[in-house]
Amino acid sequence: MGLLLDILGTLVLTVRDVLPIVVIIFSMQFLVIRRPIPNLRKVLMGFVFVLLGLTLFLVGLEKALFPLGKIMAQQLTDPAFLATSLDRTGELLQWHHYKWVYLFAFAIGFATTLAEPALLAVAIKANEVSGGAIGVSGLRMAVALGVAVGIALGAYRIVTGLPLQNFIIAGYVVVIVQTLFAPKMIIALAYDSGGVTTSTVTVPLVTALGLGLASTVPGRSPLLDGFGLIAFASLFPIMGVLGYAQLSHWKARQSRD
Repeated sequence: MGLLLDILGTLVLTVRDVLPIVVIIFSMQFLVIRRPIPNLRKVLMGFVFVLLGLTLFLVGLEKALFPLGKIMAQQLTDPAFLATSLDRTGELLQWHHYKWVYLFAFAIGFATTLAEPALLAVAIKANEVSGGAIGVSGLRMAVALGVAVGIALGAYRIVTGLPLQNFIIAGYVVVIVQTLFAPKMIIALAYDSGGVTTSTVTVPLVTALGLGLASTVPGRSPLLDGFGLIAFASLFPIMGVLGYAQLSHWKARQSRD
């Protein structure tokens, strides 16, 4: 009964959030374009499916993904678990004792990015527009590796408490240098790839992981240190795609020579 009430409450909130979009679309159609909507029945059914899908997705986030990410972070940073990485001389916890945290962050970043529907859609369109020059699997792998490295590095930043801005500034300096030497056809796609990774699948788990780490690592604040992983997940895919394009371009040039 409690779950049903949660679903109904979330459905009401979802309808409230989606209603402005519906009003804008129908207002433009009837007041500006002044034409009937083709296949109106299918469009209305589509909105119903969207509402139901968003509702179930949001309930799933609240009931499963957010708790799961937090629980994993708590378990991986539990002193009893980390004791296996310490010697018997009373050594204090250091950044290298959290190696399983970095490995989990890398793995979850890679897996969630491959499952990201927005990235798949962009990769398919890029493959179509480029006439097959940009491979779907190659682009997805490059982006997934970028996200994995970024989230692992972000987890390291949370553990160590180093300033977030130093990592982000240095990362964008690298991106600017890569942009100067990357093939022009890939630059815009690389920058878009950083945005599509932070979508429905990746964001909930990564956010929960960051907040869980900041809540359990000694000396860290969830508000000051728990956020910022999404910035890493947006930045490093740009590096990954630019690097993938540069490597492919270099290999093609070597084969011609």
